[in-house]
Amino acid sequence: MTNQRIAIIGGGLMGHGIAQAFAVAGHRVAIQEPDAGRRATIPGHVRRNLQALGEDLAAADLIHPQESLADAVADADIVIEAVPEDLALKQRILAAVEAAAPPHALLASNTSVIPITRIMEPLADKTRAMGTHWWNPPYLIPLVEVVQTADTADAAVAAMIGLLTAIGKTPVHVRKDVPGFIGNRLQHAMWREAIALVQNGVCDAETVDAVVKASFGRRLAVLGPLENADLVGTDLTLAVHEHVLPDLDRSPAPLPLLRDLVASGRLGMKAGAGFRNWAEGEREEISAALAAHLRRLDDLERG
Repeated sequence: MTNQRIAIIGGGLMGHGIAQAFAVAGHRVAIQEPDAGRRATIPGHVRRNLQALGEDLAAADLIHPQESLADAVADADIVIEAVPEDLALKQRILAAVEAAAPPHALLASNTSVIPITRIMEPLADKTRAMGTHWWNPPYLIPLVEVVQTADTADAAVAAMIGLLTAIGKTPVHVRKDVPGFIGNRLQHAMWREAIALVQNGVCDAETVDAVVKASFGRRLAVLGPLENADLVGTDLTLAVHEHVLPDLDRSPAPLPLLRDLVASGRLGMKAGAGFRNWAEGEREEISAALAAHLRRLDDLERG
């Protein structure tokens, strides 16, 4: 899986991070970004990331920003779309990619929740199309969910998993195309219950976050939920579920508290308030703390 020609469509946070992951592994990457200002910042962003990680800055020289989609994908072996979460936009982009890329190229979408089958509807050859859901920041988070549709060829999935493994990622095979795939379904199931606890007056938002961070959140990196169920015993897990599951929130739509926050302009850290109030500079502090934590984990895994 060496010397693969990679094309990334979209030069935003995810796009240039994915490009960096491939470039560090030695692959040449074309990254298409129509906005001239954003396109010009890509090399600098990548070099700053590499410097912070203590990696060779020369990897940035393997990334080539492009204005034209056709130029970016003309000789690509792998094309990954990383544009905003807009179904119609993604469909237009992938249709244009199919028309311009070589017929052997694998085509992937980096959507985090939109079913891959919907995104790939306009394609004539759906056997080489799949999802590759990377997590932010993609050069530090190991996981990539490789999502197979009913049309995706097994060989195409195997080739993508092989490539991702070769560049040091942890690819997992999502065998059924469902909204949110695996990670976001798990994550947002917890978020729904967290919001419900606050909405129902059980506790405040600070308490929810404290409970997660100071209890089961500490062990999640080494003990997944089903490993934990096996550890305590499936009989105990069943007994707990008999008591707690009937009382968990089962709302099929976003909860009123979340809708009210959005309607009132409490949009989170960027607005200074969301579930919690945020002072100026706290967003940057939390982002820096998260990046440092992920770098420590990355260093530990590299030995």
